[in-house]
Amino acid sequence: MILFETINQTREFSVLKRKEGLSIGFVPTMGALHDGHISLVRKAREENDIVICSIFVNPIQFNNPDDLKKYPRTLEKDLQLLEEAGCDLVFNPSVDEMYPETVKKEYDFGDLANVMEGEFRPGHFNGVAIVVQKLFDITLPHRAYFGEKDYQQLQIIKALVRIENLDVEIRPCPISREKDGLARSSRNERLTPEMRRAVPYINLVLNEAKGMAQNHTAGDIIRFVKFKFSEHPLLKLEYFSIASGIDLQPVSGYASKGDMAFIAVFAGDIRLIDNIQLI
Repeated sequence: MILFETINQTREFSVLKRKEGLSIGFVPTMGALHDGHISLVRKAREENDIVICSIFVNPIQFNNPDDLKKYPRTLEKDLQLLEEAGCDLVFNPSVDEMYPETVKKEYDFGDLANVMEGEFRPGHFNGVAIVVQKLFDITLPHRAYFGEKDYQQLQIIKALVRIENLDVEIRPCPISREKDGLARSSRNERLTPEMRRAVPYINLVLNEAKGMAQNHTAGDIIRFVKFKFSEHPLLKLEYFSIASGIDLQPVSGYASKGDMAFIAVFAGDIRLIDNIQLI
């Protein structure tokens, strides 16, 4: 497995592989890798000749400086996991390498970016779009792999591909979960033992919401979920939304096929998100 830290080296590698007629699968990450990330790498390995993974903690997608500062960084462990998973190249640039000048570009994703994560993390999706477009330009992938835990981000990236007319196939992959239902996240590493025991409650409540969807309105389910978290001593609900799985706009009345529930919860100062398809 090759490790590159510069844009030029990485792009030259991708250009060469494309000239050789080889397909490239790309998995962008911010490191602190877990089994969810590795499942994306394995999927890319199955479907492509070459697998490239990036490890870059992107500062411009963090609206909370403390969150950026505390984001776990485990490069040595990450590289070992990627080599074992069959990754061919890891791109691990510095911030200066990625952003030699101040970034001024602004995307307009309309209502897609104004709800849920967009409402509570202003500027987040613009930062995501900028770095993903830049990484695509560097790695030149045929296919790129994203987990559905960050479902709204996935929809934003699909919109980015349309806006920029990018020649890359976006490959969504199912949420990877621990045995107790907790969605795998790099932030889970920061949970105290007490918090770790508490957080499977998030997925438990999501599944209860799913069970209600056939015969309760969205308003009923939202009130139920808010009540469930108001009773919990360790977890604080930031938002719970029932929305279309296509345009992410809130659902009124009864959920229909493809509608989803989205949630963000604080366990202390650690913010966790999850989602589930209702019908």
